Amino acid sequence: MESSSKGLLTQVTQFWNLLDDLSESNPESYEKFIQQQLKEGKQLCVAPEPQLCLQTKILKPKEKLLFINLCQWKRIPAPQSPTHPVPLSVGRPEDMSETSDVYTVIDVAYNPDILQAAEKDQVRKDQLIRMAMKCIEEKLQFTLSHFYHITKFKIKGSIQRMKQNLMGIQTDPTDLKEKMRKELTLEQIRNSTVSNMDDFPQLLLPKDHVSGKTGCLIEEISSTETQAEMKRPAYELKIGADHNEKLLKIELKVELPGINSVSLCDLSVSEDDLLIEVSEKYRLYLNLPKPVNPEMTTAKFIKEKATLIVTMPLMTCVNENTGQNQKVEYAIKA
Repeated sequence: MESSSKGLLTQVTQFWNLLDDLSESNPESYEKFIQQQLKEGKQLCVAPEPQLCLQTKILKPKEKLLFINLCQWKRIPAPQSPTHPVPLSVGRPEDMSETSDVYTVIDVAYNPDILQAAEKDQVRKDQLIRMAMKCIEEKLQFTLSHFYHITKFKIKGSIQRMKQNLMGIQTDPTDLKEKMRKELTLEQIRNSTVSNMDDFPQLLLPKDHVSGKTGCLIEEISSTETQAEMKRPAYELKIGADHNEKLLKIELKVELPGINSVSLCDLSVSEDDLLIEVSEKYRLYLNLPKPVNPEMTTAKFIKEKATLIVTMPLMTCVNENTGQNQKVEYAIKA
């Protein structure tokens, strides 16, 4: 340890000597170099920002409501190429409560470019969300529900709490001020430096979102674990009305060739979206054209035709007091 610290000290001394020489021989290049370093350093110090919030469930070790704050953070490096894994950072889980409700919040950060590109591609966004959930399971030894929905609010909990979680900011300003007065030792500087992308967990996007033949030599979670093989089934969606042309319900028919048992079908519906997953073979996610009543929704599987029929009554009134969408999971009738 002592020899490595001396070696680092020698490199730092050589670096400062080079800067001194550059400032004397070429002041203009020296100025540009310093400005570039200040710019890059400022970007690394930028705090994470909330992008969207997910609601799902922790199934094991103990069943609990879970909110995942998906954040963008410039400190998270972008992948080196489309064939390389996508780095991300997962914060520690925090238990919170509102009145009698107890839930867990976990903050996850991606590079801003990754999240912004996914905003225009629903499939890619879903893949990033599911990879974040998979990383949480691997890192924290949780088992999560496969079902999730995006809430109307961007973040659960305060922004300050999220920043403290991901960045490790001290909450006591007096304590922080005292620490800033102290001189950092060479060992502290060396240990606080992020030297490469290996400091972040990395995930590989599914094959249909990468190009070229180059493979990734090391991957923490393979693309086969992110449901890349699931197909989008054929479906028909209709809005039913009465004789006065008043809209009453949305009816969805989904064709599931090869499926002969209702036990293989999982259905989850909220006011404005729907998710169907079938035995790791089919997956259908839809944004509904009108708000529906999840509690009144019914589903029936016709075995002879391998067809799932979902009937969703439209909302006649919306409870303005609810701060988020309600999500209901169903036992489908045969």
